Amino acid sequence: MKVFCGRANPTTGSLEWLEEDEHYDYHQEIARSSYADMLHDKDRNIKYYQGIRAAVSRVKDRGQKALVLDIGTGTGLLSMMAVTAGADFCYAIEVFKPMAEAAVKIVERNGFSDKIKVINKHSTEVTVGPDGDLPCRANILITELFDTELIGEGALPSYEHAHKHLVQEDCEAVPHRATVYAQLVESRRMWSWNKLFPVRVRTNLGEQVIVPPSELERCPGAPSVCDIQLNQVSPADFTVLSDVLPMFSVDFSKQVSSSAACHSRQFVPLASGQAQVVLSWWDIEMDPEGKIKCTMAPFWAQTDPQELQWRDHWMQCVYFLPQEDPVVQGSPRCLVAHHDDYCVWYSLQRTSADENDSAYQVRPVCDCQAHLLWNRPRFGEINDQDRTDHYAQALRTVLLPGSICLCVSDGSLLSMLAHHLGAEQVFTVESSVASYRLMKRIFKVNHLEDKISVINKRPELLTAADLEGKKVSLLLGEPFFTTSLLPWHNLYFWYVRTSVDQHLAPGAVVMPQAASLHAVIVEFRDLWRIRSPCGDCEGFDVHIMDDMIKHSLDFRESREAEPHPLWEYPCRSLSKPQEILTFDFQQPIPQQPMQSKGTMELTRPGKSHGAVLWMEYQLTPDSTISTGLMNPAEDKGDCCWNPHCKQAVYFLSTTLDLRVPLDDPQSVSYVVEFHPLTGDITMEFRLADTLS
Repeated sequence: MKVFCGRANPTTGSLEWLEEDEHYDYHQEIARSSYADMLHDKDRNIKYYQGIRAAVSRVKDRGQKALVLDIGTGTGLLSMMAVTAGADFCYAIEVFKPMAEAAVKIVERNGFSDKIKVINKHSTEVTVGPDGDLPCRANILITELFDTELIGEGALPSYEHAHKHLVQEDCEAVPHRATVYAQLVESRRMWSWNKLFPVRVRTNLGEQVIVPPSELERCPGAPSVCDIQLNQVSPADFTVLSDVLPMFSVDFSKQVSSSAACHSRQFVPLASGQAQVVLSWWDIEMDPEGKIKCTMAPFWAQTDPQELQWRDHWMQCVYFLPQEDPVVQGSPRCLVAHHDDYCVWYSLQRTSADENDSAYQVRPVCDCQAHLLWNRPRFGEINDQDRTDHYAQALRTVLLPGSICLCVSDGSLLSMLAHHLGAEQVFTVESSVASYRLMKRIFKVNHLEDKISVINKRPELLTAADLEGKKVSLLLGEPFFTTSLLPWHNLYFWYVRTSVDQHLAPGAVVMPQAASLHAVIVEFRDLWRIRSPCGDCEGFDVHIMDDMIKHSLDFRESREAEPHPLWEYPCRSLSKPQEILTFDFQQPIPQQPMQSKGTMELTRPGKSHGAVLWMEYQLTPDSTISTGLMNPAEDKGDCCWNPHCKQAVYFLSTTLDLRVPLDDPQSVSYVVEFHPLTGDITMEFRLADTLS
């Protein structure tokens, strides 16, 4: 049987549905999962183990048998902990069939098959009774159903159903309770991920300001949470306006409701400022006394930051208020947390919100379309004034008084820069209806609707009539396309340049004129954990899970590099950055593949976890934009990455640990190939003596 999977096609800039092997989704789910990260989360594992021991003891002390229901068992780790702690029997629920099959093998290898029954169902399909999956209701409920937002994986409906149908009324629950915390801040950096700021352009006629339409300013933004590694955001990037506020708690040992609700907390602002952003996280208490606690709090809210546990499966949340709201130091306000069965959002009120007020229960959604077209990093990129100045300076060197410009980037302001800097006529191509409408509104509010022509069609379908019979003397691109996932997917610009070749005037200038793919070998501080085998976890053998992940990583597409925003994941360079491939946009795309082979010498001590790849765009001979490294690495090799872009990470299958002083010189060999027919870049990085 075949399945259809969506994939960005770099040659067309569109999302296409391709027929894949029936095991494709399975391998993707395993290879890209957070199972390894969770198994390496020692703080989580220890706290769960302590909580399970305590729960089993409480049940035993009442003279009862300990019957455990483990929802979302994964590897079966928590069920094995329960049996080891003295549970009489465990029913382990796992809906993902390959994972359930792995759990059966892991349970058997560890000798618990007689005490643990793995049930491959969704918990809401589990039955209780003489002929059911469970003979009777359980009296201990163990779950790990949480995501960064706590409830985003459907924890509330699952708990609600379990209490109604699967567990006893007075059951023990591990975890026992969860509490969601929030802190109100002002942050220009984070606010720039949600709103379009005025963009300033210096011209010969003085400064021009590109302003956003009022509907963008009024729009509450994207409804989804922004989950990030908040510990990597500098405290200098925000001003704290409130104490850390406990917003609401969920007691998992009692009946849970998935109905929409709101929770109001009055606070006194610590400083005056513009309330823009709510930082949020949660903790879970494994026992009723709250002595066993696992917290997601960032370092500034920890009692002992030295014991901070890195984890990627649970991070912290950034929520944007619908509108920025001034607060005055010492003048009380109310922060309101709203949630439905899967999502959380916040509002700021003058007085306490009425929990029955339906107006407060409506989840905000984007009504300006900008948040559908631009993701949060893209908002930050457009709002980066230094980046705008860089493009404007490059444009000044290539624009002539009679320049006819064609801009080919999704939702780009380049066309407006070109107009303000003196282009005679500017055309811009917007492939989607959403981007076409958005750009029309932006041009209108800036009184440019008659100065810039917006063409709503795919660039390769352009006709001479679209360009009013004129030849293009300057082809512009950032380049940026909304379908791009990996850095080189924006090479779609090269395909566009090739398809519009007939519309270019003799001697036409292309900006950027070229691009290059760069790489560096790095040691990650923590990100390596998501791909590192676990082996034994708290005394239990989980090698079967390691083997599953490795097998899926060896599956075709899972061997490729994957995108990560590396500003959130500190790393050190062990080699010098190296140019791998170059792409000449001044010429049409070649017909034959382009291949590069070479080695990268490791010049610093450390563990070679992987290769990081990114693109650099040569706008003009004297101007380059990097989507990766922003500055040369410091003495220790610490890397500074472009905060608006995702870089590509290729994890090495074998890690070399270089000690001080460096022994014999070591290097990583690579083979990288660009395939023009598909737009794909294939690669392989290995320690030099292992690459054939």
